Amino acid sequence: MSQRPLEEDIKKWHRWFGVEFNNEAWRLTELPSRTPEQTESMLHHAHAAALHWSTIGTADNTAKAWALLAQAHALAGNGAIATMYAQQNFDHLAKREAADWELAFAHIIVANAAHASGDHARHAAYYASAEALGNAIADPEDKAIFLQTFTTAPRP
Repeated sequence: MSQRPLEEDIKKWHRWFGVEFNNEAWRLTELPSRTPEQTESMLHHAHAAALHWSTIGTADNTAKAWALLAQAHALAGNGAIATMYAQQNFDHLAKREAADWELAFAHIIVANAAHASGDHARHAAYYASAEALGNAIADPEDKAIFLQTFTTAPRP
């Protein structure tokens, strides 16, 4: 009979897997196109990352996982699911003072979800606000990370 690992070790594993699955899911979202197998992997990695972050992360980690889930589902064509996760992330950021990159990012995630849902007006509005907010990001590294996701969004 195996002995249960120490709680400290379990937390380390959750963090390690959360980071690894998160990074792989984002890598897959940034591909110019995906095979059906890559799309399935992107969704699995995004959900796995969310599970691990929801177990050991903060509310901010959970909200970032929602953004990843929204992006992955939007790119997979699952508009309703993408919209749900995008709104959860957006609502979380509205409850606190968010960094410039977080606001820009939340807007482009909502735009992508709206596009996947066929909501053209919402897509255009959030795309425009994401573009404006993205142009105002002060830190060059944060702006570069934002642009990786922004470039995946279809223009209205």
